[in-house]
Amino acid sequence: MYKKILLTVDLNEESSWTKALPTAVALCRSFAASLHVVTVLPDYQMPLVGSYFPRDFTKKAREALSEAQRQFIAEHVPDDIQAQSIIADGSPWEAIVKVAKKLDVDLIVMASHTKRKFADYVLGPNAEHVVHHSKKSVMIVR
Repeated sequence: MYKKILLTVDLNEESSWTKALPTAVALCRSFAASLHVVTVLPDYQMPLVGSYFPRDFTKKAREALSEAQRQFIAEHVPDDIQAQSIIADGSPWEAIVKVAKKLDVDLIVMASHTKRKFADYVLGPNAEHVVHHSKKSVMIVR
């Protein structure tokens, strides 16, 4: 049923993966699927924001995030799961939808973990946008 599963991970927010990762791993094992771990790097190139960062900041941030994600996978994803590290740029929900489409994944697994306003208690802003805008199946883990 599932051959490619995309797991969204915010390396700065443990609640983004503590429940979602075991679920994704169980699904990968059940269906012999590969796991594609995506972390989104905010867009520092926007004119308003970009002028406050050094010219090579994005490159260094990408390298650091890539290494942190590789370490995360080595520490938390079991060896029997084929895992791929993906760093995407931009708005979290847009980047997730774009990567899911590009990789042609069968399922997106993500946590509902942010609680900023009442509507966010139900789902979470990024999860809600992914659910509404993705053509792929989405599993929200609470």
